[in-house]
This record gives sequence, structure tokens and C-alpha cells, in this order.
Amino acid sequence: MTGIVGSNEQIPVPAKDYSAPIPLKPVLGTTPQTRDAALGVAVNGVPIYDYTGGGEMTVEDLYHTQAEHDTLQTEQLDACGGHAGRGNDYHYHVKPTCMIDQMKNKGDAAIIGWAYDGFPIYGDNNPDGSHIALDVLDVCNGQPDANFGYRYHTSVEAPYIIQCLMGEVPDMRDLPRVAPMDAPGWFGGGQESGVPPLGGVQNLVFTQDATGKRSMDYTYKGEAYYMRYTPATTPDCYDFETKTVTDGGEVKTGEYCR
Repeated sequence: MTGIVGSNEQIPVPAKDYSAPIPLKPVLGTTPQTRDAALGVAVNGVPIYDYTGGGEMTVEDLYHTQAEHDTLQTEQLDACGGHAGRGNDYHYHVKPTCMIDQMKNKGDAAIIGWAYDGFPIYGDNNPDGSHIALDVLDVCNGQPDANFGYRYHTSVEAPYIIQCLMGEVPDMRDLPRVAPMDAPGWFGGGQESGVPPLGGVQNLVFTQDATGKRSMDYTYKGEAYYMRYTPATTPDCYDFETKTVTDGGEVKTGEYCR
């Protein structure tokens, strides 16, 4: 989270019972499929979304860059390529650079993730190290593969990572999303999502200590804001204290749960 400018004032809270539905026998389809949900998962377990932050994309949207919803260009992502979404869930929208740097098998031949149609995701180059020429990758950022039948890639230019699925999926509506957190005993739609402060925040730093206490501190127009939370005694719940731009600087406290 550290370094985000276009903050939506959401924070990363561990997900509960998150499953990654990867088919073991993928079948390549003929029509790209899109969904405002995770399209795959990195090998470290972090979900992968398309590059946009503007909600559901239509098939027509896939064929032109949505600059106004480009999470990288609008500075919504940290240095590792991710941020927290409306469900307070951390996920990637572009190449997961920090994860790749930590991989013992780092290199062009390393699979960095799996799409939810069962096909693998590689980095910017072909597995043999050769450069991928312009216009080789299809609309989903993939191409044929001799071993798997098909593979996806990351890229320097938009869409940066998979933006749709070319393989068959039983029901795109089953792709995983993390719901907003709720107060105990109340299931009315969860926490309201934050509103990105106009012009962005400054000096955003995220920290976590050994006790599980997490804190996101930042400034906006010279004033300090923060979002802090610690594990509560109730399972899968957290005690929050926040002072956000969305709330007009009012300090709020409460317990919210997965």
C-alpha cells in the first residue's frame, strides 16, 4: 500500500475462506469473457484483477484503453502493483513486481500466476526469453502455448496484465470477489467505500507490527489522516479507528468483521 497517491481510503484486511477456482483441465474458448471480479491469482495467493478500477467492463471496452479508469496511470497502485478494493481486499491490477523479485525461480520461464480459466500467466517476455513483438498478444493479453495450449502475459503497456479470459469458465458470475466488511450482527451492505481525495494524498505509508496492528497514515492538503485497526476478540473482526478525508476528518471507531 505504501506510496499510493490516488487512494480510495480502503485498507487491506485478510480475506476469509477465499478460494481460487483454477480448472485442472483448461479448455480454450473463442470469445473473450470479462467480469468485475478476480480473473486469476498470483503464485503468492494474491488475487489478480484487470487493469481498470471503473467496475464492470463490456467486451467492447476491451478493445480500447480506458485511461480514466487505468489504476496505474491514476496512481491508485503501490510499488508492488496492488491496492485494497472496496472489500478491503488487497489485489493486483498490473505486474506484481515485488512478488517476482522474491521468487527463487525468477526469470522469463517462471509462471507468476494462474488465470481462473486454468491457463498460466508469465511475465513480459516469452518463456524462452525472447521478446514479444507488438500486436502478438490478443485482447486478453495472451497467445498460444505449446505446453498448455494458451498462456497469458504481463506487458509494459496497457492492459499490463490479463484483462479477460479466453478459456471456458462454467459461470463467470462465480469468479471470486470479497464483500465489504460489516458491523457484528448487521448485514446491510457493509462499510461504505471511500472517495478518492481530489488530487490525491501524500506520503502514504502502511505499517504492520507483530501483534497484527495495522496502520495507514497519509496527509492531504497539509493535514494528517489515518486508518488503524487491530484484531478484535471476536473471530474475523477488527477494531477500527479512522480519520479520513471521506469522513471530513472526523475520528470514527468501531468493530467490523469479515
